[in-house]
Amino acid sequence: EAGSGVEDMEFNWDEYLEDTGAIAAPHGSFKHVDTSLQNGFAPGMKLEVAVKSDQNTYWVATIITTCGQLLLLRYDGYGEDRKADFWCDIMTADLHPLGWCEQNKKVLKVPEGIKDKIPDQEEFLQQVLKGACSAPANLLEGLHRGKNPLDLIAPGSRLELQNSRDALEAWIVNVVENIGGRLKLRYEGLEDSDKFDQWIFYLDPFLHQVGWATQNGYNLQPPSAIRPLKSEADWQEILKKVKEEEEESSVPTDLFKDKPVIGVHSFSEGMKLEAVDPIAPFIISPATVLKVYSEKYFMIEIDDLRPERANNQSYICHVNSAGIFPVQWSLKNGLHLSPPPGYPGQDFDWADYLKQCGAEAAPQSCFPSLSSDHGFKENMKLEAVNPVDPEEVCIATVTKLKDSYLWLQLEGSKKPIPDCIVSVESMNIFPAGWCETNGYQLRPPRKAIVNKQKKIAVVQPEKQVLSSRTVHDRLKNQELNSSDSVVINGKYCCPKIYFNHRCFSGPYLNKGRIAELPQSVGPGNCVLVLKEVLTLLINAAYKPSRVLRELQLDEEAAWHGHGETLKAKYKGKSYRATVEVVRTADRVADFCRKTCIKLECCPNLFGPQMVLDKCSENCSVLTKTKYTHYYGKRKNKRIGRPPGGHSNLEVAMKKPNKRRKKRKHFFVHKKKRSSTSVDNTPAGSPQESEVSEKKSLSSSPTQSELSHSLTQDQDKRKRKLRTFSFSDDENKPPSPKEIKIEVAEKLQLDSNPLEWSVADVVRFLKSTDCAPMARIFLDQEIDGQALLLLTLPTVQECMDLKLGPAIKLCHHIERVKLAFYQQFAN
Repeated sequence: EAGSGVEDMEFNWDEYLEDTGAIAAPHGSFKHVDTSLQNGFAPGMKLEVAVKSDQNTYWVATIITTCGQLLLLRYDGYGEDRKADFWCDIMTADLHPLGWCEQNKKVLKVPEGIKDKIPDQEEFLQQVLKGACSAPANLLEGLHRGKNPLDLIAPGSRLELQNSRDALEAWIVNVVENIGGRLKLRYEGLEDSDKFDQWIFYLDPFLHQVGWATQNGYNLQPPSAIRPLKSEADWQEILKKVKEEEEESSVPTDLFKDKPVIGVHSFSEGMKLEAVDPIAPFIISPATVLKVYSEKYFMIEIDDLRPERANNQSYICHVNSAGIFPVQWSLKNGLHLSPPPGYPGQDFDWADYLKQCGAEAAPQSCFPSLSSDHGFKENMKLEAVNPVDPEEVCIATVTKLKDSYLWLQLEGSKKPIPDCIVSVESMNIFPAGWCETNGYQLRPPRKAIVNKQKKIAVVQPEKQVLSSRTVHDRLKNQELNSSDSVVINGKYCCPKIYFNHRCFSGPYLNKGRIAELPQSVGPGNCVLVLKEVLTLLINAAYKPSRVLRELQLDEEAAWHGHGETLKAKYKGKSYRATVEVVRTADRVADFCRKTCIKLECCPNLFGPQMVLDKCSENCSVLTKTKYTHYYGKRKNKRIGRPPGGHSNLEVAMKKPNKRRKKRKHFFVHKKKRSSTSVDNTPAGSPQESEVSEKKSLSSSPTQSELSHSLTQDQDKRKRKLRTFSFSDDENKPPSPKEIKIEVAEKLQLDSNPLEWSVADVVRFLKSTDCAPMARIFLDQEIDGQALLLLTLPTVQECMDLKLGPAIKLCHHIERVKLAFYQQFAN
């Protein structure tokens, strides 16, 4: 209301959802919004990029993620190493589709940083480019280079709009505003008047590029409502001017490639049906097919039996138009059908009405099948256009659901209106936060819980957030790093997150519920998208509270992102916890993978990569026990080489030694330990060198070592507050009698393990019977120096392995240590 000051207050979606106890409708349910955010580039596409150190040479790079006109790239050959990732601006960078170098006689040359990893360039390129998807050439070259397709519909652009009263007519419209694909359109020739302006989403089936009417045999003339405003000569002059300026104001035709295709209908004139008036979508009424224009279009009129009716409510439809239903649909769904004005009595009966009118009902086959697979639920919140005042976008609550239709209560509209009936595929509904993202005013509720004073976050972001201007300047000077947090148009960018339903779901997540999740969420604001993904996972768990506990932020862990409060309900109780999510697109893939590992499921279960056929982790062939064994949770401690590395092994061992002593002191109070327990002396120390050939480096552990390790392992398991969905037999550690380690022949090394890279360590492990554990060493970046530091307690604690596999692994590590001292220590 005027003077209320509601619009001056800042509305906060997160707080509003928290205070109302509601949840937002999932982003994946708004397909038109999803389509509008696609810029033509996708993670995984490859292109040819000028090498920074030598601008005359090029190399193949893969798109890691996209953010507006920025691409995060990685040169092929770096594998999973993201240290050399770099941002580039499509508008200014030297980027080309695959094959460009060959066509233009340019040199493809391996960058200096990965020369040693690629001995044969030709063979490497053959492997990398086999089945590769190139970035589209038209997005890298020419007039449209670097532009988001949606941004090409700029104010002043021209389109053609079909007449809502005559499907065979169309007229030119000018784009006045473009709000995230929602266009404010003004008829050509009415530049000084906004009386007939319309708001239409760019994917609307009645909106076309200039020239469409002529090409398809439709009449290009102004609608009857505006025709009297100018003379016929004036309209012809306007049309001539449009044709002259067509090239400079036209919109690319491929922008409409994602528009719904209109099929052939089977309606006949005079058929009766039930319909919702799109101008006042509050009730369902009897209606009649008034006219059939073609195999694609027909006109519906809302029935009105009054003799004095002023104007009939008619509009054009096609086979997929929303709001048309077969006779008796309302009755079958327990809904009220409003009798036509002038109908005698309140109890409407279709049989009597059809007989009275001498008409037939449109058969069921005329109507498309309605789907209930859309993700919306009662009480969910979203943003919706007010049908009475299309300038307004309001907060809306789903009050009712029937098939693929929603009943929405609009909150905060200037004038209170009844619940609106809209299709789940309507282009006038949007996810929570859409207005804020696109800089449009959202009407808050009348009694909104609002922030009267803006809150200041007490947690500082880990990295500086860069504005669009700073990003541009740094790109120009080649100073933008992959670790920089990038904001484009005032928002963080997050790629689409896919749920790969075929992947292994682990012990916590219910496979059936995972299968019911949407195919994807996003793209959009990183925090909002990841929060929605985690909420969906929590709700898909056997015990939601348990998953929430696994995900909650460890108080001792370093703060790397943004804390979000998530909730879970289980057995009538509500739980909440703070969960850490990342804020920038370049860290999303790593976040998703680590979260999967926390939940002991396939690392590809969800993330920015879609698993099309076969999972790269081959998770389908592993049993639940084996999978958890190899992909189980890692501790926060990493046992790879410390940052920067050390060439001196003794220096590198000082820190781990202190940590082990501290832990040993802690256990003394719990239980007496035998002096013959597992040796905690660091590998490589003088003391160990003296006894290495006699006792401590024997090929198999002693009985006392196994006995103590088993006791320690059992104590540790009692302390752990974890419940697994495995049987007790699966989790029971093997007794010493069951452990058999074959004494292998003496190991002869070809190179010094101190100089082994992570790849060398992985290669060695794959040659042993511990090959499945190689992935853990790759994930934790354990190189040769780190390998020589590993002991049985370290392996058990940091890799979370059972005792049997841990001992088997340490057996091979001891063989390497022994060979190291015998071959290279001197």
